[in-house]
Order: sequence, then C-alpha cells, then structure tokens
Amino acid sequence: MRAVSDGASGLKGDARRQDLLRVRGRSVAWVPPLVLLVGIVVVDFHTSSDFRVLSWIVLVPGIAAAICGVRGTAFFAVLAPATYVAADAVLPHQYQAGLPDLVLAALGGVLATAACVVRVRGERRMVHIQDVAATIRRTVLRPLPPGWGGLEHAAVYLAADSEARVGGDFYDIQIGLHGTRVVLGDVQGKGLGAVEVAAALLGTFREAGYHEPDLAAVAQRMEERLQRHILMREALGREERDRFATAVLIGFPDHEPEAVEAIVLGHDSPLVVGPDGVRHLPPGHGLPLGMAELDPHAEPLPVLHARLRPGETLLMTTDGVTEARDDHGAFYPLAADVTAAVAADPGIARPLRLVAFVRERTLRHCGGHLADDTTVFAVRRSAGAGAGAGKGGGNGDGNGRLRG
Repeated sequence: MRAVSDGASGLKGDARRQDLLRVRGRSVAWVPPLVLLVGIVVVDFHTSSDFRVLSWIVLVPGIAAAICGVRGTAFFAVLAPATYVAADAVLPHQYQAGLPDLVLAALGGVLATAACVVRVRGERRMVHIQDVAATIRRTVLRPLPPGWGGLEHAAVYLAADSEARVGGDFYDIQIGLHGTRVVLGDVQGKGLGAVEVAAALLGTFREAGYHEPDLAAVAQRMEERLQRHILMREALGREERDRFATAVLIGFPDHEPEAVEAIVLGHDSPLVVGPDGVRHLPPGHGLPLGMAELDPHAEPLPVLHARLRPGETLLMTTDGVTEARDDHGAFYPLAADVTAAVAADPGIARPLRLVAFVRERTLRHCGGHLADDTTVFAVRRSAGAGAGAGKGGGNGDGNGRLRG
C-alpha cells in the first residue's frame, strides 16, 4: 500500500511532485531548464549563421512548466527572453535574429506559465483525492495497535488498481466482553459500492463483536445489516440485488487460552501455520453474507471449534491470493508454498514474516499483475496471553501492517 499524506493537499502536493528532483531535501527542479538555457546560448555562439540555435530558447519555459512550480516557470519565462535579447545583442548585426524570435520566446513563456498553472492545479486536485481515499481507507481498515486484543497480528492490502487506495476487502480485530473477535471479508464487486458494503459490515462487526456472547450472533447481525443496506440502496436505485460478501469470523475466548472459534461464510478456510507444519481449519458451510434468503430454513450458523498449539498462526487471505495466476494460467499454490517455507524456516510462522512471505510470493507468481484486490491477514495469541487478554491488549512482538 502506498503512503499518503494526512493533511492538506497544497504544500504536500508540491513536495510530492518534486520528490524525484530533490537533493538532500532541496529542490533541484530549476537545474534542467537552466542547463538547457546555458547550453543553447553556448551552442549558438559556436555555430555558423546557417544554424541558428538561439531561437530554441523558447523550449526553456516549456521544460520548466513540466517540472517546476508556477513561480519557477514564470522566472524562466522572463529569463529566457532576457537572455535572448542579451545574447542576440552581442552577436554581429548580420547574425542577429531580431524581433520575430524574441516575440516567439516571450509568447512561449506566457503559454508555458499558463500550462504550469493548469498542471499544478491538477496535481493538487489529485493529491486531495488521494488524501480523501486514504482517509476512507483508514476508516475502513483502521490501524491496529500492536498486541491489540492479546494478539500478534500483521496484514497487507494490495489494490488491483494501481491508483486505488481502498476496495471491497476488509479485516479487523475487536476486543469485547466475551473475548477477542477477528474478521476478514471480501465484498463481491468493486468500486464505491463495495467500499460502502465493507464499511457497513465492519461497523456492525465492531459493535456486535464487542457485545454479543455468541460468535454466531455476530455473523447474524452482519447478515441483517447487509440485507438492510441492500434494501436501502435498491430504494435509491443504486444497488444490484446480488451484492454479497464472503467472510471468516474468528473468536478467541478469554476463558480458553488455546481455543479458537470460527465461522466460515463462503470463504476459504484459514490455514493454521506453525513451526511443525500447516493444516486447514475445517471448511465452513455457511452461505456468504447477503445470501441467507436463499435458504430460509437453514439451521443456525455452525461454529467450528479448534485448538491452537503455542506458536501457531491463523493465516487468512482473500481470493486475490488464491486466484493469482502465472503466465500459464496456474493458480498460486498457497498451502503448498507456505508448507515448504515453514519446513525450511519455522520462523516463517510468525505473523509479520508470514504476511510478508505470502505477499512477496503472490506478486512473484502473478508477475505483479493482480486481477483482484488482495488481502493477507495473520493473527495468533501473543506469548503469555491468557484469560482477559481480549480486554486490554498487550505488547506482542512482531505486530504491524505492511504497505505495498
């Protein structure tokens, strides 16, 4: 994920634009047009009258307009005609270009300054849009403190669109009255509609995950919230009926330090990655969120119960990982690749290293061309976390969020 600014766009936009033209923190954007200006004068003095180079001075403000700010461009728009007048006056009369080329240089400077104004405004508008997108992203994918809920955790989100900052993938950790709850989900579709669904589901998860004693009740609350969201959007004429989301809900009960609960709703089951190997949690049988009406007589959502041995990590991914294809159309073999990596280095099982490994291998497998938004999320109990860990958080080692 790309770093974005948290503040106003104006000055920060200028700083970002000139990042590649800075040396030791100082802008050197003025150097290329100045070198071009000097070069034109020098070349003109060393060429015959049949090859007039001085008129090329009109290019200088144009180069400045592409890489300098408005003030810098305006400076070169004045300097270029002034240099032309001075250089042309030094030449013998028969070699002077005279007024026509001077008018061309002056007109070029005016047009270059106007073009620079348009360019800078466009850059600032784009930076502002990026900042808005970053704010939305921090709202949907809020930063998680180290050790939050007594868990070591690490996550990475990669957008399929190189200009996107947020999509339909979502994840979170919520401490609550009945332990720590974790969610990872993937909303069907793309665009702002998917972002709205993700935000609605996360808001419900954060509230229900805190209050509800039963993990199945959390899933039911999320299902109801998505159904209400779809009805409201349909009433506004802005939503397709088939909007849904796959998800995995994980519960870490306070009173059972080695126990884990899981509800899998149309999603791939998490991998359990430990120093001794890799295994799948049992597959879930719940329908994706938003599809409960397809089976109105369904039994209550089944909650899977398992035990995690010390050092084991739950690895959850969206289909951007499992459906990443190489040049031959082969899917990325996540489980096999992680199994081989853990066998070679058991330390890969730590959340931060595991997420970094899956991110790197996924991008390598697909050559950096992601077909879908991609999220990798890994959690495990912090060393020494026991009863009550969900209510306070901890200082687990190796937590963090990677940025792609």
